[in-house]
Amino acid sequence: MPCLFYLVFIWGFISPSILTAELLQDDFLFSDVKRRLIKDGFDKQMINQLYDLSEVYFDVKSISGYFQHNEATLNYDQFHHANNIKKARKYLTKYAKFLLKTEKTYGVDKEIIVAIMLVETRLGGFTGVSRVFNVFSTMAALQTEGPRENLWEQIPPKKRYSKRAFIKKAHQKASWAYDQLKSFLKYTSSQNFHPLDIRGSYAGAIGLAQFIPSSILSFAKDGNNNGQINLFEHEDAIESIANYLKHFGWKPGIKRQSASKVLYHYNHSNYYVNELLTISNLLKKN
Repeated sequence: MPCLFYLVFIWGFISPSILTAELLQDDFLFSDVKRRLIKDGFDKQMINQLYDLSEVYFDVKSISGYFQHNEATLNYDQFHHANNIKKARKYLTKYAKFLLKTEKTYGVDKEIIVAIMLVETRLGGFTGVSRVFNVFSTMAALQTEGPRENLWEQIPPKKRYSKRAFIKKAHQKASWAYDQLKSFLKYTSSQNFHPLDIRGSYAGAIGLAQFIPSSILSFAKDGNNNGQINLFEHEDAIESIANYLKHFGWKPGIKRQSASKVLYHYNHSNYYVNELLTISNLLKKN
């Protein structure tokens, strides 16, 4: 297999002097991830060919945000401003028939489904630009020291965690990401998608519903019955969200405290949960 040297542009995170040939070799960055995937039953030729593609690279820009993210700084309040509520109402009207059908089938309020899509992707306006395959491959590679040090050196010192905290989180996220990578490859294979065609958030969340791959395998639905689960299609995203919330306990007439516990499964943030409930309540008002 030829050695591929990836010239990675890190938008202000890295200087050319850091880009040594050794660090940029595919074998150095992803060799352990590839070995594990093949050991776990993925086709060796397919895996090697996939990682040989020029579009596959160590995605520092995406995952470094994962190690700098501060949940408390996110301005969730913006989503219940008048303009966003107006857009959400139009969405409710546009997909009224399917939302009502989904609400009756799953017992999940249509307003909470729309609230999730508004906060997650602005109703599909922005679903992310990172290649999901690269995100999970890069994060999974942090299990080994070389790729981990490569990332550490490229995060601005003022923004990164302490070294000890970074290493601890890197190990945690590497294990999680490897499981997500396997789920992602299973999903793309089953639905006949090329792994590099799917883009999502810096954390690897996919589509209008921003599902991670393991959630797609467990909860995603083919809402428009076209034979393919595609969370970039509105009907699939709507029904998938409903199925997810029902699984975690959403019921018709659910009380706020119980609703909060269900929504917390979607995103472990009280800010997020409270904003969804605020939006939902506003959408229910005439």
